[in-house]
Amino acid sequence: MIAEPAAEAGHALRAPSRLHAFNRYEIKYLVDRSLVDELRAEFRHRLDVDEFAGQGGYSVWSVYYDTPHLRFYWEKIEGLRFRRKLRLRLYGDHADDDTPVFVEIKQRVNRVTQKRRVTVPYREARRLCDERQMIEYGGSGRAFLEEVLGLVGGLELRPVSMTGYRREAYIGRNADVGLRVTLDHRVRGRDRDLYLGDPHAQNRFIIPPHLAVLEVKANERVPYWLTDLTARRNLSVVRVSKYCQSIEAFGRAPRSVHHVPETLTER
Repeated sequence: MIAEPAAEAGHALRAPSRLHAFNRYEIKYLVDRSLVDELRAEFRHRLDVDEFAGQGGYSVWSVYYDTPHLRFYWEKIEGLRFRRKLRLRLYGDHADDDTPVFVEIKQRVNRVTQKRRVTVPYREARRLCDERQMIEYGGSGRAFLEEVLGLVGGLELRPVSMTGYRREAYIGRNADVGLRVTLDHRVRGRDRDLYLGDPHAQNRFIIPPHLAVLEVKANERVPYWLTDLTARRNLSVVRVSKYCQSIEAFGRAPRSVHHVPETLTER
């Protein structure tokens, strides 16, 4: 497999040397593509483009794990103050056995999103999460992988859905250090062939292709210029979850009040 430049850069950034942990507030909006160019220009004026994103952004694919009764899905829908989910995440389009992927636990504690993850070869990630076998890993990451193994074994977790999209990423500078803004385009998913190395698997849009998901991630506060920008464009905060969207789009659960119809009429 020949990796795309953006994928190679992403893998270089995400070296498997230590446990990565993030605590942030997250706010999401749905953006019509007629507004994307205007927002992009504003972001490029006030923020730095993620140096690993390249000119056209980069692909993100995630395999989500859940219980046979979709416990993590229902915790999200019911809005539990503490909830979590396990996923494998690839920065790039396709993986082979040696491609670095993230093993991630993303959890919500009240209003704060916490994410912990380590990078391992895809072969080892599958051995841990699918075959439920401990893998070799040094340093603080080993305790995290033991936690993952306890989750997949104790809750009988299994892969249930996959999502993918093209991401543009911007990072704050000066007074906005810690701010991260992303625009996710062409949000797709599938409920079978949940293998990151399959270039021929069939996906479908789980969010209408004329809509992008704008995510604002901040350590403490969202700057005034950004809240003013979203207000002037009449953008409303939404509770859209790509994982839940995928589960509902493929009929695994009834569509919630937060579901975005995949056939939403284009404006």
